[in-house]
Amino acid sequence: MSTPTEETELAREWRLEINMGTDETPDWQLCPGVREFQPASEPNIEDSSDYDSEGWNGNEKTAQSWELSVTIRRKANKAVKVYHPVHEKIRLAHFEYGDANKIRLRYMNRDGLPEAYQGKAIPNWQPAGGEHTALGEVEITFTGDGPLTPITNPLAP
Repeated sequence: MSTPTEETELAREWRLEINMGTDETPDWQLCPGVREFQPASEPNIEDSSDYDSEGWNGNEKTAQSWELSVTIRRKANKAVKVYHPVHEKIRLAHFEYGDANKIRLRYMNRDGLPEAYQGKAIPNWQPAGGEHTALGEVEITFTGDGPLTPITNPLAP
């Protein structure tokens, strides 16, 4: 009996989706044009050492933060003069306050492997600019507001 061959994961195996609906009636849609994708989740660790530890330091996780950095290539329908609606939702949320400033997002392995996350985040929308030969790109940093929750991959078989 042969064992299955393992393959190295690729960065492009991530898929980002934005909720274009409401919390009650979600409408998850692909964020197209992603060309760079970097999730980060950082625990806050506090020193919990005391005299009873015989000189060994103790540590305790007291909080958790998360962030998602992506670079996208902007998509537009130039015939009717509109940008892609998912890109526009992110861009316009960047200028809002309160709940209107929060984007509900989820990301997952696009091949259906069991890694997927969902959360709410504040977007920072920064057009990359460049020379006259450059493509239109935007660097977006989503700063988590609340938990980043592991979910069942919606693309899983």
